[in-house]
Amino acid sequence: MKHEIVDAVSLLLREKGIEKEVFLEIIESVFLSMVKKKYGQSDNFSVIFNPEKGDIEIQCIKTIVEDADLEDPGTQIRLSEALEIDPECQVDEETMVVIDYEKEFGRRIVVSAKQYLAQRIREIEKENLYKEFSQRIGEIVIGDIHQINRNEIRLNIDKTEVVMPRSEMVHEERYRRGESIKSIILDVRKTTKDPEIIVSRRDLSFVRRLFELEVPEIYDGIVEIKSLAREAGERTKIAVESNDKRVDPVGACVGMKGVRIQAIVKELNHEKIDIIHWTRDRDLFIRRALAPVIPLELVYLEGGNKVLTVFQDDQIAQAIGRRGQNIRLASQLTGYDIEPVKASEYFQEELSLDEVEGLDESHVAILKEGGYRSAEEVINAGKDVIAGLPGFDEDIANQVLEVLGGYFEETE
Repeated sequence: MKHEIVDAVSLLLREKGIEKEVFLEIIESVFLSMVKKKYGQSDNFSVIFNPEKGDIEIQCIKTIVEDADLEDPGTQIRLSEALEIDPECQVDEETMVVIDYEKEFGRRIVVSAKQYLAQRIREIEKENLYKEFSQRIGEIVIGDIHQINRNEIRLNIDKTEVVMPRSEMVHEERYRRGESIKSIILDVRKTTKDPEIIVSRRDLSFVRRLFELEVPEIYDGIVEIKSLAREAGERTKIAVESNDKRVDPVGACVGMKGVRIQAIVKELNHEKIDIIHWTRDRDLFIRRALAPVIPLELVYLEGGNKVLTVFQDDQIAQAIGRRGQNIRLASQLTGYDIEPVKASEYFQEELSLDEVEGLDESHVAILKEGGYRSAEEVINAGKDVIAGLPGFDEDIANQVLEVLGGYFEETE
């Protein structure tokens, strides 16, 4: 029985990579639990385990008593038994006794201890797995697909099973059993069984990490990814900035003859990637983000977070993009709510503040200083924003909006 336990735990120790100190603590707790179950306490017991030889020894310090006075076998030993250990011992002295646990505790308790030991090893294995992969979140890994289900695929990475849910797949990609694919470790979740390791090919961090791996300047911090927007499988827009004036950030990402960007595009199954220079100039940044089409004019509404972008009529479709993709990605990249409009519609409907009768000239001047050039811009901004202009208050804002509102009612 001793060798059954030793063989079982030694196998687990080798395969699971559990530290020897932790393992010894488990051995001690397992055997002391056997002692406690047998005697009701274990304070005077100690467990000695030699993992190299596979020896397990339970030692107990007991008080020597006359044979007829034995009351507690857990803390006392008969004088006749003690004399067999040490012929010179006497009553009331303490002696160390080695317990034959197989004989003393019985097969049932030992089997129970073996099961408990395997359970504790399993718990530590799960905790080690959780810690290991928690530290690897954000790392790109290569895994072999071994199972494809309706809502997920399962991959083997370093002899560990990981999961890619449908929400983290690229819908345009087709996965095959036995195929090796790259993904990024996105999350690690504790469950009643093994930790659930979530990987992704859809998350923005996957593209960011690919650029870090392929572009040394990004990895070294010379070039910085300032903003990133993606519709997985179709298009990515990325804004980069160089912390060294001698390094062109876009050129660094593209590489000599496009070798770097081609490697990333290939990994993303030919997903289109637009790389632009990041800038603090919001007008220029928005114009770059909307490439390849350049707006004629930018008009900021609702406190500046929403921007009206005016395009040539024959370019509006290209500016919006397929199913609105170009506008959506540009909005995500810049952080502005971009609303496209045709030039013919914008310039036909736009009414200059100078053309509106009934507005005080000083009020018009303040509105222009605040960046408002048309009646529509003032109305879209709303009373609360207008009232906050220098020299304005709520009453003046109401007066201005009343004049403008009345003017549009008359013209209609």
